[in-house]
Amino acid sequence: MPFALLKDRALITVSGPDAEHFLQNILTTDLDTLGNGEAKPGALLTPQGKILFDFLISRAGENAFRIECRADISDDFIRRLMLYKLRAKVEIAKSGQALVTVAWGKESIASESDSTALADRRFGDEGVTRFHAGTADGGDIGAWQAFRIAHGVAESGADYALGDAFPHDVLLDEMGGVGFKKGCYVGQEVVSRMQHRGTARRRVLIVQAGLPLPSAGAELTVGGRPVGTLGSSATVTGLAIARIDRVKAALDAGQPILAGDVPVTLIIPSWAKFSFPQEIAGAEEA
Repeated sequence: MPFALLKDRALITVSGPDAEHFLQNILTTDLDTLGNGEAKPGALLTPQGKILFDFLISRAGENAFRIECRADISDDFIRRLMLYKLRAKVEIAKSGQALVTVAWGKESIASESDSTALADRRFGDEGVTRFHAGTADGGDIGAWQAFRIAHGVAESGADYALGDAFPHDVLLDEMGGVGFKKGCYVGQEVVSRMQHRGTARRRVLIVQAGLPLPSAGAELTVGGRPVGTLGSSATVTGLAIARIDRVKAALDAGQPILAGDVPVTLIIPSWAKFSFPQEIAGAEEA
């Protein structure tokens, strides 16, 4: 089965009698729905609702959770968690020997007796399993990135900058990363308002081209006007965060969409529930 060792990831453990209550009150993920053996996406937001840190969270025993995040933001993430800790009875620590391996494909689904295996819920039933223990080395990181991109799963750093995106922009609302039935958390008011009003206009789309795509950060344009920004790519397939109202207007008008100088097609991930808007009056708004 294909696998890859993810050397750019870190593990943070939050444990103690108040661990679940503490995290439930600050993170977007609804921990009431987090089962054993699974890793769900989530974010810690600014009060204005922008993603400050993104991660995968899983249970690590009684009154304990393990947060997997980018290694380069892990220390800042811990400092931010400590600011919210106050008098909560929790301990926050980073693993000194983090080892994260990911395997994918239907044959990668581990047996229930494998306590180190976690189903990555961002990928639904695609059979993506993460391991936080073991001695795996090497693998094919390029194949993993291609798989992630082909399934429309965006990650910070590669596809968007922290502090610049709302959870809806990167589809956290569609992959179980936002609990709309839980109580308050940091940034909840903004995210809930966006959900109830249906005002999300920036969304992750899959980019397909007949030529190699330009580097991440390239603008997507229609008639010289920006409609989005390219994220990571695997030769001719990539991800972008784009204004779906402007994309719909371009499609209706038969206008070409370019990534740099490369003509592209933009596709909604097959698992996503949103669609291109029927009303495009707002496409001309800033």
